[in-house]
Amino acid sequence: MHSTKETLEVLHEDNHLIIVNKRSGDITQGDKTGDKPLSDVVKEYIKKKYNKPGNVFLGTVHRLDRPTSGVIIYARTSKALERLNKMLRDKTIKKTYWAVVKQQPKKESNTLINYLKKNPKNNKSSAYDKEIKESKKAILHYKTIKRLDNYSLLEIDLETGRHHQIRVQLSNIGSPIKGDLKYGFNRSNKDGSIHLHARKIEFIHPVNNDFIKVVAPTPKDSIWDACM
Repeated sequence: MHSTKETLEVLHEDNHLIIVNKRSGDITQGDKTGDKPLSDVVKEYIKKKYNKPGNVFLGTVHRLDRPTSGVIIYARTSKALERLNKMLRDKTIKKTYWAVVKQQPKKESNTLINYLKKNPKNNKSSAYDKEIKESKKAILHYKTIKRLDNYSLLEIDLETGRHHQIRVQLSNIGSPIKGDLKYGFNRSNKDGSIHLHARKIEFIHPVNNDFIKVVAPTPKDSIWDACM
């Protein structure tokens, strides 16, 4: 993984929240690797920009897997954090993902329903057609929006937010995401990324009730460029 360069792509910012475009390889918040998390980079940015003395409050609202890129929301006030957390639970934050997959799925568009079970030992989830012990129901909708020579670009709307959900459900229908060795793609991307990108997020602002819609530019590489 590349090191976190101190550059930050801010997509939206106000007194209550800040939305950034996470690069592949960045971690959303601190973990056992000890690598500098994106949350720290955002805190430093706020501290510097607004000349804030002391600690900067920043709440992590949701996460993206390390190799995934795209839209991520952080809360700048505890009020916003509390409300955004409730909105996530109530599923009133609409997230749209893009994925570049190897095999064009049999259906142009479809709804996938599986039961996912996470194995903490290898940090991997498995998909089942029927409910098994400790599994969680996972629902996503996809549609094909572009076909390239060797890949297809899918747009995905998540109904549930399970561990590695998009990765495991697409792999389960024989369409693993480009670069995703863990879920069946045959080779990794040079930079350790996978071609899964949180493209868009839409919600009503938790404090001022404005409609917020943020679209994150895709990473710079030839495959993503070909998708645009």
